[in-house]
Amino acid sequence: MWNFQLFVLTFGIISKIVKCQELENIDYSNYHICRCSKDYSKDVINDVIKPLTSDYDVWTRNFDFVDVRLPKNIKLPKGCQVMISDIDKAIEETKNGMHMSFPSLDQESFSVDTLGNFFFNEYRDLNTIYLWFDLLKRSFPDLVKVEVVGETFEGREMKALHVSANNRTANPDRKTIVITGGVHSREWISVTSACWTAYQLLTRYSYFKKETRYLDSLDFLIIPIFNPDGYVYTWTHDRLWRKNRQQTYWPNCYGIDIDHSFDYEWGSNDDFPCSEDYSGQEPFEALEASSWNKYLNTTKGEYKIYGYIDFHSYSQEVLYPYAYSCEAIPRDLENLVELSYGLAKAFREKSGKKYRVISACQDRGSDLTPGLGSGSALDYMYHHRAHWAFQLKLRDTGNHGFLLPATYIRPVGKETYASIKYFCDFILNPEI
Repeated sequence: MWNFQLFVLTFGIISKIVKCQELENIDYSNYHICRCSKDYSKDVINDVIKPLTSDYDVWTRNFDFVDVRLPKNIKLPKGCQVMISDIDKAIEETKNGMHMSFPSLDQESFSVDTLGNFFFNEYRDLNTIYLWFDLLKRSFPDLVKVEVVGETFEGREMKALHVSANNRTANPDRKTIVITGGVHSREWISVTSACWTAYQLLTRYSYFKKETRYLDSLDFLIIPIFNPDGYVYTWTHDRLWRKNRQQTYWPNCYGIDIDHSFDYEWGSNDDFPCSEDYSGQEPFEALEASSWNKYLNTTKGEYKIYGYIDFHSYSQEVLYPYAYSCEAIPRDLENLVELSYGLAKAFREKSGKKYRVISACQDRGSDLTPGLGSGSALDYMYHHRAHWAFQLKLRDTGNHGFLLPATYIRPVGKETYASIKYFCDFILNPEI
């Protein structure tokens, strides 16, 4: 077993460096988050918000409402109410508890379990998470590999955890489940939930029958931080940054929405690069999406992708394909819907939290505004590689939105992992 004391010492040094950085975070004191009820005779954004201001950011939309960041100096339209009045305070709450003291280095009982429990006390920056990857690799050399998927625009590595017992007797066909998080960089809870999933699979292997069967019978490709550049930017400059940090043709507008960059039903949904939904000028223009395509279809081309789950936040929803159109009927629709309700039930049975099941096109608003669901990872994976594909939009329902405090890391991790276990059991069902 690797020297844990050396790891914790290094881990602590990195955290202190992050703590001492002078962050230049954007001031959101002049904004609030508002919820506007859906008026089915109008498009809330185009017909209600845009006539008032061009300074807005859509947080989430569904059948019933749209959550949007608005300046405080404009009069709220009819049907809108404030959900988060102090955004800066909410941002600080996501950082409460950060940089807590590390466990004593002279504890004889110090173990990977101790460090894992400590790791999930707070949100972690990119360097710390990648260092944690190395700990997992050294602690479980027979179960995990850290693989480089590609390189970002700013030169950072995009890393995957390949988790498997490499039991080719039990898994001769390389049945694989792919899990991604952090496609949108401000959705920190999606990152920690992907890390939690990897940690549970590794630490429970050989001790629990289910996890032993999972790693013997399946390969897992887990990318907790699909958008490294954007994630770093949320720590150093703008906690609410969404896209990657790629240069566009417009000098002062950075970033492509990675989840609009995949080459399936891709479309240019917004020509202005400053838009939060900017899809680029061609499919796979986002380097992360392009790297993922090469990694999955070349490096892992022989792996049979049985399941794809993409963690996002927020809304507490289980979304199934397609995102690009509500008129497109997915193959195996009955199984997709049945499995979606099973995933939602797993959440509810674990924590009591209700997750709504809907088609991704309805969540995106593609039924009203074609193009909003184009080029998604969900549709791309379902169409090209995965038998079943889902997007899980994790907690909460709007009281915190993207700014879920760190105290939620464990509860959300536990309920999310319950849904992953349900998914694994479904895939390993011999009748499928």
